[in-house]
Amino acid sequence: MIVTIDGPAGSGKSTAAKLLAESLGFQFLDTGAMYRAIALGCLLRGTDLRDPAAVAAALPAFTLDLPPGRVVLNGQDVTAMIRTPEASQGASLVAAIPAVRLHLAEQQRRIASGGNFVCEGRDQGTFVFPNAECKFFLVADPAARAERRHRELQSKGDPTPLAEVLRSQAERDERDASRDLAPMIPAADAILVDTTNLDATATLNRLAAEVARRCPTAPR
Repeated sequence: MIVTIDGPAGSGKSTAAKLLAESLGFQFLDTGAMYRAIALGCLLRGTDLRDPAAVAAALPAFTLDLPPGRVVLNGQDVTAMIRTPEASQGASLVAAIPAVRLHLAEQQRRIASGGNFVCEGRDQGTFVFPNAECKFFLVADPAARAERRHRELQSKGDPTPLAEVLRSQAERDERDASRDLAPMIPAADAILVDTTNLDATATLNRLAAEVARRCPTAPR
């Protein structure tokens, strides 16, 4: 069974996906980490992220593994490295490249084939798993999303000002929503959840209740 959770950065989808997967006893597929890893690999190689042909040509050089809780790129644990602002912005740039989306979508389908997964990203319910049994699209007020990201960065010692976080977030939203292949939009049958005033527990409870309602045969 596949449950998809899509939405913009800061909407709480990563935390919600992890908690829902744990609650259901499913595996968690962090597709955002895969795009971040590709972006990081390109940055380390000196590949121009704004050159689609160069990025596409670099893809065969990367081997990507996702053991529980970690991201391994070409044998190196890059779990912490992919969470930098550079990797975050880079992920949005490479995600707009059709060759990257097609490459990673194929890997995502292969990983989740025959299993029970909660898959988190921006196009999971529309492009990667259009036949998923249960789909969510999380949204939140842009200011609230930026504040969440700002607090996360501060906790890691990153001094990026809130205004810069908000500006970068707006740019990324525009790129994600306007790309030609698999733009970030809710699936027609997705459940929209506004997390602006919801904490992680309340969000989890809402999602779990919807899974139980829509998919009464879902593993528990």
